[in-house]
Amino acid sequence: MYKSRICHTCIHPQYLLTKNKLCFAAFCIPETMVSNGSTIPQHAHAAISMEVPLKTSASPPEYIAPRLACGSKKHAVINLFSRVVILASAVGGIILLITSKQTKLITIAPGLAISKVAKFSHSDAHRYLLAALCTAALYSIITGLISVLALMKPGGISSRLKFQFVILDSLLLGIMAAATGASGGVSYIGYKGNSHSRWNKICNMYNSYCMHVGTSIFLSFISSITFLLLVWINVYALSKKIARR
Repeated sequence: MYKSRICHTCIHPQYLLTKNKLCFAAFCIPETMVSNGSTIPQHAHAAISMEVPLKTSASPPEYIAPRLACGSKKHAVINLFSRVVILASAVGGIILLITSKQTKLITIAPGLAISKVAKFSHSDAHRYLLAALCTAALYSIITGLISVLALMKPGGISSRLKFQFVILDSLLLGIMAAATGASGGVSYIGYKGNSHSRWNKICNMYNSYCMHVGTSIFLSFISSITFLLLVWINVYALSKKIARR
């Protein structure tokens, strides 16, 4: 049996390209056998193979893409559901606030009574709450449609759209929180009164009116909390994308 030695002369280099690796083999024979013209036995070659990894721009493993797509779809579904909650609570608050009207006969003297009407338009804070609820309802319809279109795409909601959602949701959060706080403060005075300022409570007489306004404020509070959750969710999704890079 011929024993292979260190090659001095290499002939017939053959190059093979495999998946992500460049392989080449040099079939070598001793220099003495080449010089005297001897016949080269078939088993007398030493094969040297080297594998060099190649830098390629190949796509990531196939199992990563479905995971990313699944996460984007889940985020789009949560986004859409949150906007439906905002729409429902805003519309409910609008209806309750508009219908908050009650008429009572107030006795001012024995045998003398006057008719007094309580409605939301008598307070600037309640009018501001109505404007904020209408804005939130319209905004949730527009962004909800955008979320539905994003669900139809394979990639879900893009990073640019998430960033825009964060800015606009933060703006609406500030509007809703301010309107809820202002209207809630006025309603609390109407419910409890203020003896120091000599503001009498009215909810003991206009109970139906106060119930409508109070429920509308509660629904606007739900809208504010949902906007806050939307901001957190979109910021979290953006941070995960940045971390992957």
